[in-house]
Amino acid sequence: MNTTLSSTTSGDAGAFQTGRILAEHRDRYWVLLNETELEAEITGNLRYTAASRIDLPVVGDWVTLMVHDADFAIIHAVLPRRGLLKRQSPGKPGEFQPIAANVDLAFLVQAADRDFNLNRLERYLTLTYSAGARPVVVITKTDLAGEEALQEIRAAVFHRIPDVPLVLISNQTGEGFGELNRHLIPGQTVCLLGSSGVGKSSLVNRLTGEPTMETSGISQITGKGRHTTTRRELIRLAGGAFLIDNPGMREVGIGDAGDGLELVFSLIERLAAGCRFADCSHQHETGCAVRAAVASGELDEKSYGNFLKMEKERRFFESSALDRKRKEKILGRLVKDFNKNDYKGRR
Repeated sequence: MNTTLSSTTSGDAGAFQTGRILAEHRDRYWVLLNETELEAEITGNLRYTAASRIDLPVVGDWVTLMVHDADFAIIHAVLPRRGLLKRQSPGKPGEFQPIAANVDLAFLVQAADRDFNLNRLERYLTLTYSAGARPVVVITKTDLAGEEALQEIRAAVFHRIPDVPLVLISNQTGEGFGELNRHLIPGQTVCLLGSSGVGKSSLVNRLTGEPTMETSGISQITGKGRHTTTRRELIRLAGGAFLIDNPGMREVGIGDAGDGLELVFSLIERLAAGCRFADCSHQHETGCAVRAAVASGELDEKSYGNFLKMEKERRFFESSALDRKRKEKILGRLVKDFNKNDYKGRR
């Protein structure tokens, strides 16, 4: 999809046009059409024909809409996506929660002072690769960590995920932003992924050059980040790139990861070719090349453990999704049979 924000018609009221979702809140959307921001709703048909939340507009989507007055429009359809960032919906087995659509690049944000976690980074990477986006690991708050701690972070990232760019920045001093800005390509969309309190809102403010997002620190009581960003929002940067900020994610559940797991754990995929059994689970089987690599030190033991946990989540998600579809099919048959009968249940 071309990221030029232009209408598909002359722009007259009553004609279908193409816009992009900037933000969503409950049943309302904000859409960028040409240089104008409009409030919008979706049609009843779009709402009731959607099989799940995935079929409804999300931030970053391109949509067809009809403008009804100066600042209000009706969304009629979601245009085909190049990719969708999504995770296992918290508390809803077998269901996805969409994050953002049509993302080219993902900044995987963690803080140097207390948030750094390689296992979580591998989860963000899986979501990113599954959406067909490119990742960049961004470590913030470098001014709060000593040089020895920063060197340990660099070494840990290069050891576990050597093929992913790493940028260390300070929102306070501006260090590292020159390198980070080189990843912002005009017309492309970058999405921020990270926990609360890692400095995403401060990062947005630095990139936009103005206080776009409210900022907040770490809770002194819980030691955890406070939720500053309350909704996803697409922002157009001065250089022509688009930025999607996200509320902090405490859970990064793995659903249908596509090729994401294979790309993140590419060494395990290569080693698996040497396993004795084609369906090896890499846990208890004899002749497992993956377990042998862990024993020899060729494969990082923590990365191997994280892979097993994420693969287990993926399989559980798939079984839950199949079970949900089976129940929906049974319910559909019951409704169909009921509609063939009169209100007393007789034919």
